[in-house]
Amino acid sequence: MEKTLNRIHPVSDPEATYFLQVSWEKDLGTGFGLLLSDCQRAWTGTVSESDISREAADIEMDREKYVEELRKALIAGEESAGRYNFVISRDEQNKACHFSYERNLKDGSFRLGSLKLQEVPNPAEVIKELIGYCLDSMGKLQAKTEHLQRENERLFSNWSDVEKRLEKCVEAKEDLEADLYSRFVLVLNEKKAKIRNLQKLLSEAKESAVDAKCARDSVATTQMVVKRENNYDASTDEESENPARASLPSALERRDSSLLGSPDIVDPAPRRKRRQRTAKPTGPGAKVANYEAEQPAQENGNSWIRQEDRKYPHLPEALQKLN
Repeated sequence: MEKTLNRIHPVSDPEATYFLQVSWEKDLGTGFGLLLSDCQRAWTGTVSESDISREAADIEMDREKYVEELRKALIAGEESAGRYNFVISRDEQNKACHFSYERNLKDGSFRLGSLKLQEVPNPAEVIKELIGYCLDSMGKLQAKTEHLQRENERLFSNWSDVEKRLEKCVEAKEDLEADLYSRFVLVLNEKKAKIRNLQKLLSEAKESAVDAKCARDSVATTQMVVKRENNYDASTDEESENPARASLPSALERRDSSLLGSPDIVDPAPRRKRRQRTAKPTGPGAKVANYEAEQPAQENGNSWIRQEDRKYPHLPEALQKLN
């Protein structure tokens, strides 16, 4: 059986002090017993499970919620002080005591329940029982306090050990960080030197590439200039040949046209024959003289032809094509 003991002050007499003990088996909803005492007299009573159901129905409240309200009013004690009121009224002979408990609201209060308590014939035993319960509860609380104190000391000792270990870990961490930082600085400097070397090599490679490109461009430019000069020379040669070739047909055309446009030429052959017949010399001396007279003229004709061939090198080929 579980029990609780609380100190209450009735609304009718706030200066008076009563002690209320509540006992139950498994759950407060299955019924409970009340013991009320002012340290001189004592009253006792019980509330059954049916009474609890009836009271919950009378105030139109769910039974579980009603049981929770009873727990807060009768068991919570100081935790629910000011939210619940207790009304105690006794008869003239103090044989019976009417006890009720209420819930405070903003605009008033409503009664949770009430019952009639009967006076205990031997209140000293009841008071002795209450004092024994208080001592037992105090002993349990003292043992629990000592247990909690030892647990607190153990936790404090563990906390101290953990704090020392943590300090060592912090020191080790700082040493490790310093070591890693020093190593990192070395690696970083090496990487920086390597990066500088690579940048230097890259710049040199870029410069060599630029020089090579300039050289290729200059070579290409030179080749282009040479090619242009060769093309120019070839074009000038063709132009020099083409006017000669072009002038030859034109000269021939002019010669043909002049020949065609000139008056008819009388064949001098008969006249020459007549002269020869009329003035033909006789004897070998005359033949030699005629041969010597014709030889210079032939040489003069050949020299003129050679000069014309040098002036117009393609003239013989053109004449052969025309023939």
